[in-house]
Amino acid sequence: MSVEVVEHKGVRYAEIIRANIRVEKTTFFSPPESSFQFGLLAHGAGFVEPPHYHRPFTRQVEDLQQMFVVQRGVVAVLLLSDEGDLLEEVVLNPGDAIVLIHGVHAIRVIEDMQCISVKQGPFLGVGYDKVEVKVEDDSCLRT
Repeated sequence: MSVEVVEHKGVRYAEIIRANIRVEKTTFFSPPESSFQFGLLAHGAGFVEPPHYHRPFTRQVEDLQQMFVVQRGVVAVLLLSDEGDLLEEVVLNPGDAIVLIHGVHAIRVIEDMQCISVKQGPFLGVGYDKVEVKVEDDSCLRT
C-alpha cells in the first residue's frame, strides 16, 4: 500500500495518505525539491533521535501547498483542473491526510469534521491569499 496520487496532464494535484498505511521506516512521498514535504515517520521501540535543529536558510516558495489531517468526521475534497473541471472527489475519514499541491480545490463536509490544516506562511489574509473560482457545474458542491 502506498500514497495515492491525483495527477492530470502530467501535473500532480494531490497526494493522499490513508489512515491504514503502514511503513517500516520513515518514508517521505514528496519529491525532495517540493516546497512541502509529506511523509510518515516510523521508528522501532527504543529509537532515540539526537537533539537537533533544522538549519535556517532562505527559501523561495512559488506555490502554496496545504495539508489536511482529519481528526474526526468525514469530508470530501474536490480537486478541480485549472479550467474548473472536476478531476476527482476524495473522501477522507478520521486519520486520513491529503496534501493539496496544485490547482483549484473545494471541500464538502459529509459529517461534522475537525481537521488539522497546515500550510506555508505567512498568511496575508483571506482577501489576498484565497482566490475564489467560479465553476460552470457546481453540482459537486451540493450535499
